[in-house]
Amino acid sequence: MCLAAPAKVLSVSGNEAVVDYNGVRTTTRLDTLTEPLQPGDYVLIHTGFAIRRLSAEDGEETLKLFDELANSLDRNNGRSGETNSHNVIDERSNENAKHSHVGDKERLLDVDSQPPLDANSGS
Repeated sequence: MCLAAPAKVLSVSGNEAVVDYNGVRTTTRLDTLTEPLQPGDYVLIHTGFAIRRLSAEDGEETLKLFDELANSLDRNNGRSGETNSHNVIDERSNENAKHSHVGDKERLLDVDSQPPLDANSGS
C-alpha cells in the first residue's frame, strides 16, 4: 500500500518546492502538477513528487484526520495517545529523508556527514 502525505509549501523554484512536514523540511518535484503553487499551499507527496495541490484548509483538515487516525491506533494498541500523526510523519519523514535522492543537495554532497556503508546490511 502506498501513502501520499500532505506537506506545506514553503517556497517554489522552477519544478521544485521546499515543503515542511511539521518541522521536517525537504524538496519535492512538481513535474506532475499542472496548477501553480505558492507558499502556504499544501501538496500531497508520494515518492518525492507532489501529486496534488491542496488548499491550506484541505491540508490542515487532512493533517487533523491523520492525527485522529494515529490517536485511534494508539488507543487500540494500549498507548496513551501522546503520539499523533505529526510525530509519525516526522519519524517516517526523517527516516525517508536519509534515503532520499530528491532534493537536499547540500546533504547529499556532504559525504562526511554520511555513515559508512555496511556491505553486510544490503544498503
